[in-house]
Amino acid sequence: MKKTDLQRQVTEAISACQEKKAEEITVLELEKDSGAFTDYFVVCSGTNPRQIQAISDEVEERLHKAGLRPTHVEGYKQAEWVLLDYVDFVVHVFSEKARRYYDLERLWKSAKRLEPRELTARGRRRATARTKRRKLA
Repeated sequence: MKKTDLQRQVTEAISACQEKKAEEITVLELEKDSGAFTDYFVVCSGTNPRQIQAISDEVEERLHKAGLRPTHVEGYKQAEWVLLDYVDFVVHVFSEKARRYYDLERLWKSAKRLEPRELTARGRRRATARTKRRKLA
């Protein structure tokens, strides 16, 4: 998959999290030689089980519209830590307590930490460059 397509999909997942008022959204870009099984982690928190499920539902719905289905979903009923695995990226929706306990940001400290706006800004710059090239042609 092209990196731009992957970034667009991750951006869509981030937008879904933002739509449902997820807190502390972080994106980890994992290094190829780190032994990671995916390219990105999208990590966020919800304040209660219902919100955690709503965030997860919104991510699934938006990505389904884009033609993607998770290969694996875990933790939805308990809603302490919902994991949505899209192979090239994984969305983690935590309760505040579970996020502090598992501390993925610390476990994957070698990963490049991105703010959501950084990823969306990259996509906008590329789209603008493509538009300019088309106009010149």
